[in-house]
Formats: sequence, C-alpha cells, structure tokens
Amino acid sequence: MTQFQSVSQDAATGRFSKVLAFLYGLTAYAVFFITILYAIGFVTGLVVPKDIDMGEPASLGEALVINLALMPLFAVQHSVMARKPFKARWTQIVPKPVERSTYVLLSSLCLVLLFWQWRPMPAIVWHVDDPNLAAAVTAISLLGWVIVFTSTFLINHFELFGLHQVTANLAGRDMPAPRFRTPLYYRFVRHPLYLGFIIAFWAAPTMTKGHLLFAAVTTAYIFVGIALEERDLTELFGDEYRQYKARVSMLIPWRKSN
Repeated sequence: MTQFQSVSQDAATGRFSKVLAFLYGLTAYAVFFITILYAIGFVTGLVVPKDIDMGEPASLGEALVINLALMPLFAVQHSVMARKPFKARWTQIVPKPVERSTYVLLSSLCLVLLFWQWRPMPAIVWHVDDPNLAAAVTAISLLGWVIVFTSTFLINHFELFGLHQVTANLAGRDMPAPRFRTPLYYRFVRHPLYLGFIIAFWAAPTMTKGHLLFAAVTTAYIFVGIALEERDLTELFGDEYRQYKARVSMLIPWRKSN
C-alpha cells in the first residue's frame, strides 16, 4: 500500500467516524425530544397513555420507595455527568464530540425509566373545582414549559443537547469558546429554565400526593443543581459571573439578588 493510499484510507475512516457520530447525536436528540414531549403530558395529564397519576397500583409504602429511588437516579446521573472532573475522565472513554449527546441520551433513558416504573399516589391534596380556574392553572403549567423551551433557545439549544457538537465535528470545525451572555429572561433571573420547570410542576389543578412528591423532590434537586451549576459558571467566567450573580435574582424576576 502506498503512502497516498494509506492517507486516503485514514481520511475515509475519519469521515465515516464523523458521520456515525453525527447520526448518533441526531438519534440522541430525537430520543430527548420525544421524552421531553412525553414529560409534558406525564406532568399535566394531557394526551399520554400514562401520566403521573396512572399506573400499576401499589401500597403507599411501596410507591414511596420506588418513586424515591427513581428520582435520585435521574438527579445523580444528571448532576454527576455534567461536572467538569467527570467529563475529563469520561472523554477518555467516550469521544469528545459525542460526550454531550451521550449525556443527553442517558438522561432521557433515566426519565423513560421513571415514566415506566412510576407508581401513582392518587390521594388528592388539592383540587380546583371551577373548570375555568382549572384551565387557567393548566395554562400556567404549560407556560412554564414554554419558558423551559425558550430558555434553551436563548442560550444555545442545539449545543445544550449535543447537536452543535456533532455537527461541528462533521464539518471539521472546532467548537467556539464559551461566551457569557444574558439574553431576554436572563436579564431578570439567572435560571429561567429552572424557574420554568418549577412553574410547570407546581401549577396543577389537581395535586395528588404522587404529583406533590414529584414536584417537591424535583424542586429540591433544582436548588442542588443551581448550586453546582453556579460554582462551575463562576469558575468558568470569574468576576463576570460574580457581578451578574450580585445583580440578578436566582429564580424570582426583578427580586433583589439571592
């Protein structure tokens, strides 16, 4: 084999690897997108075949044990894999261009497991009888999901969910350096994406014990996630982020910074 043939073969192999990485990233994104749409229905009780108050009957104790095992599984995976030290080790096994896609895929699969194995706890904590008021509360929940989605696009939706990385790899481009920006919502609240989740989870016209458990545990995880994320952002952007943190509220818009 000539040197030219060897170089050509290596180039073809590299190109094939990039195409595979792109298809993998596309698949991971598709799984995420279907999962997050299902999550909306799971929490609001709209459209999906199994929502948060449906499923295999279980005693209160069994439901608590199973549900409290499922939620930390997602939380630990979601938090640990997002940390810089873990990424440094992880990318020695998983190629860097697909690291984010793998994270997104595993997060989605953890959610799928939660939807599948979730045990309902149907006892009602509160219920809105008035149909117009109930519809308004559901609309507020859906507004929370709108805030979630628009928040991701305001920063970089496709980078956040791995598509930007595999597309840049396919095109042979390096990823741009992280840049600190505060578009729209981010001028009034540091974590609009998390705020959207809190609104979506708590605005329920019928709040069962199962839904309350889900909302309470996920809200607690959100505060842990914020602490970890802000530590990483401070390390990455330094004084720029410290000044932003001192100026802008964490979750409540226009409130004095906390």
